[in-house]
Amino acid sequence: MFFVSRWVSARTLHVAALCLGPVALFATGCGNNYRPVVSAINPVGPSSQPTVYAVALSDPGNGQSGLVTVVDVFGDTVIAQAAVAAVPSYLAVDPNGQSYVLHNNSALIDSFTAAPGLMTSTIRQSSLSEGSNPNQVNPSSGANAVFMTEPSTGRVAVFTGGAPPTIRQELPVAAHPVYTVGLSTSPRVYALSQGATPGVSQGTATAIENGTSNPISATIPVGISPIYGVTTADSRRAFVVNTKGNGGTSGTVSVVNVQNNVLDTTLTVGLNPVWAAVAPAINELAVVNAGDGTHAGSLSVINIALCSQVALVGNAECNSTNPTDSVNFGQTLATVPVGVAPVQVAVLTDLSKAYVANTDGTVTVVDMNTMVAVKTIQVGGKLNWIGAVAGTPTGKVLVTAADTQTLTIIRTDSDVVTATVPLQGRGISIRIAQ
Repeated sequence: MFFVSRWVSARTLHVAALCLGPVALFATGCGNNYRPVVSAINPVGPSSQPTVYAVALSDPGNGQSGLVTVVDVFGDTVIAQAAVAAVPSYLAVDPNGQSYVLHNNSALIDSFTAAPGLMTSTIRQSSLSEGSNPNQVNPSSGANAVFMTEPSTGRVAVFTGGAPPTIRQELPVAAHPVYTVGLSTSPRVYALSQGATPGVSQGTATAIENGTSNPISATIPVGISPIYGVTTADSRRAFVVNTKGNGGTSGTVSVVNVQNNVLDTTLTVGLNPVWAAVAPAINELAVVNAGDGTHAGSLSVINIALCSQVALVGNAECNSTNPTDSVNFGQTLATVPVGVAPVQVAVLTDLSKAYVANTDGTVTVVDMNTMVAVKTIQVGGKLNWIGAVAGTPTGKVLVTAADTQTLTIIRTDSDVVTATVPLQGRGISIRIAQ
C-alpha cells in the first residue's frame, strides 16, 4: 500500500511581512516547518517508469500561505509540500527542478529546488523593487539568465538563476510586457509587450541577446494583444500568439525568424488564441483558440516544416544553417473542435496525442495522427493548467482547476482518470520537472 505525506501547518505563515523589508533582496526563507501526517491512498501497483516529478502550486485563500506540492508522477504520490508567500499567481520550473513562484501585486519571488527533501525552511525569498510586480518567469535559458516581465514598469528583469536568484539588470522594453519566450539554445529571448493600450495597440517582440550580457538587438512588430510564445526545439523559429490578431475576428500567430532576428510571416488561426505547443518531430504547431467562451473552442494544427527537412539534395534554397520555410509552411492541417473556453494544450513527446484543458471541466484528447478529437474526459472544475509526460506502458497527464483543491492524473494508454491528489488549496498551475 502507498502512502501520501500530507503536511499540516501549526500556524499561518506571514512570509512577506516577516521575511522581507520594503526592498529587501535575497533574504533566506522563514516560517514553519510542516510536519507529515500519513494517510493511506489506494494502491496503484509497482511502476517500472523512471522517476519524474511534477510541481503543483495552490492557494488556500483568505490571505493564507500558498502551497507547493511535489508529486511523483508515475507513483501518484505526494513526496513533499511546503509553504510559500500568500496569493501565489505564477509558477515556473526549469528542467532541473529549479522553481520560482510569483504573487499577485507583489514584488516577492519564492525560489526552491523541487525534490523529495523540500520543506518550508528551504524556500528562499527575494524581492524586486516595490511596484515592479513581475507576472511571468522564463527560467528556460538556464542558470545564466532567468527573465521576469514587469508589466507595471515596462521592464524585463534579468537574473542569474538559483535559490535565491541574483539580479543582474532591468531592461526597458515596450509598454506592458507580459511574456518572454526563448530557450537556453536560443541566440536571443523575446519579450512580448502589448503596448500603451493593451487590446488596441500593436504588440511588439523585443529581442534580448541571450548570454553573459543581454543587450537589446531589435524590436519586432507582432499582432494585437500578444499573450504567449513558444520556440521550435532548434530555436530557429519563435511563434507569438496574438489574442486579438490584427483587430479582426480571428487571432494570429506571428512567426519570428530567430536566426535573422526579423518577422518571418503571420499566420491566421481561430478566435482568441491563448496557447500553443510545438510537436517537433512532425513539424507541427498546435494552437489553442478559446473562442467566444460560450461555444466550443478549437485546436488549430499547423505545418511549420522548414525546407531543409523536405528539400531534394542540391536545392540551393535550403541552407542548413539558416533554412527557409517549406512550401507548405503555415498551412492549417486541421481545426479540431474541443471544449468550451480551452486554455492550454499539452502534446505527448511521442507525438501520438494532444490533450486540451477546457474551462468547462473537460479534457479533449486529440489523435495527432488523424488530427481528430477521439475522447472527452470529464474532470470537473474550471481547468486552468495541464502538463503531460510520455512513458511506457503509459504516460500521465496532470490537470489543475481554479475552483477545486485537486490535482487530477490521467493515464494516456486508457485516457481515464486514475488518481487524484489533494492540494489543500485551489489549483494555480502544474509544472513538470524531469
